[in-house]
Amino acid sequence: MSPPAIQILDNFDDLRAVLAQQGVQQVHEQADVFATLAWFDNLATCGLDTTGQGSVSCQLWLLDGGAAGSAVCLPLLLGHQLTGLSNYYSSLYAPLVWPGACADAPDAGPEKAIWQTFAQAIRSHRARWPVLRFDPLDPQSGFFAGFEVALRQAGYLVGRYFCFGNWYLQLAGRSFAEYQSSLPSALRHSITRGQRRLDKQGPWRIDIQRQPDGSLEAAIQDFVTVYQKSWKGAEPNSLFIPALARTAAAQGWLRLGVLRLDGQAIAAQLWLVKSGKASIFKLAYVTGFERFSVGSVLTAALMQHVIDVDQVQEVDYLTGDDAYKRDWMSHRRERWGLVAFDWRTPAGLWAGCRHALGLWLKRRNPDDKVSIRVCL
Repeated sequence: MSPPAIQILDNFDDLRAVLAQQGVQQVHEQADVFATLAWFDNLATCGLDTTGQGSVSCQLWLLDGGAAGSAVCLPLLLGHQLTGLSNYYSSLYAPLVWPGACADAPDAGPEKAIWQTFAQAIRSHRARWPVLRFDPLDPQSGFFAGFEVALRQAGYLVGRYFCFGNWYLQLAGRSFAEYQSSLPSALRHSITRGQRRLDKQGPWRIDIQRQPDGSLEAAIQDFVTVYQKSWKGAEPNSLFIPALARTAAAQGWLRLGVLRLDGQAIAAQLWLVKSGKASIFKLAYVTGFERFSVGSVLTAALMQHVIDVDQVQEVDYLTGDDAYKRDWMSHRRERWGLVAFDWRTPAGLWAGCRHALGLWLKRRNPDDKVSIRVCL
């Protein structure tokens, strides 16, 4: 079983109660949206689709950070594998860290001990999960490096794997006008043409919903309606996006933009703004309005808002290497995953051998994003 230093909780209400008893107030103010209690709570409640995964359950492993008002929590999914609490909605996975618990420096003594404690607790648990998987992670983070080392020291076979490219924009203090002038001319002209065509077609406007006020539910319904009429498939869980919008509004993160033509919502985008960073989470437009470039027109309006009003220093296009993202963004980074195999179990040994064989085969193609580190 897990050492006494780690408390295992089954829901977020219990976690909040324990944190209140310990005098822990909130997640570190610089935490990414995807590393907040509100994000994980909504994901666990409304965002999980267990089709094909069998029976899974959520657990929260909480470790006292060693200082007053500090703690670290790993939100986990337990099934035939042990994974981080993340899925296709997650553009990043990271532990919940409360002030004073640890800095993002895996080689420092206290921080190293924290990840070692988690790794040893997982390894000694009676469930003996054959495979552990955590993704998508920032490979430059202290958690990635520290947990990788800790898992290896706990006796696992550990490997890395590429998840996806992540395009983002660094503003460096620029205004929207300065940023706009740096965009490719083809994109700038597409936005201008779209606006002119909208002007000729009829009255149009863009509304940006931010607050949990009387207009929130109508804005959410507009987003849902646009998404249903777009080229995109149905959401795996229809409750997740509306619940996320409500959560984001309550937290002050929400920037839900809706473009209306003659009163009809024809494009909608859900952005999240926190700690000087805007994350472009979900976007769609009604099929048949392509000639108006409504997606680009709405993106430009939201860009102007988050740059000039919210004064963010970074805009993140989150998951994927889609070609259009390069026109809007300035930099690219990668998200990777960690996989660990318990070679003491037949299933873990078999999975580890298959993983190693796959890496050996993929090394023959230098273009593949694969790990070359699989070791005890």
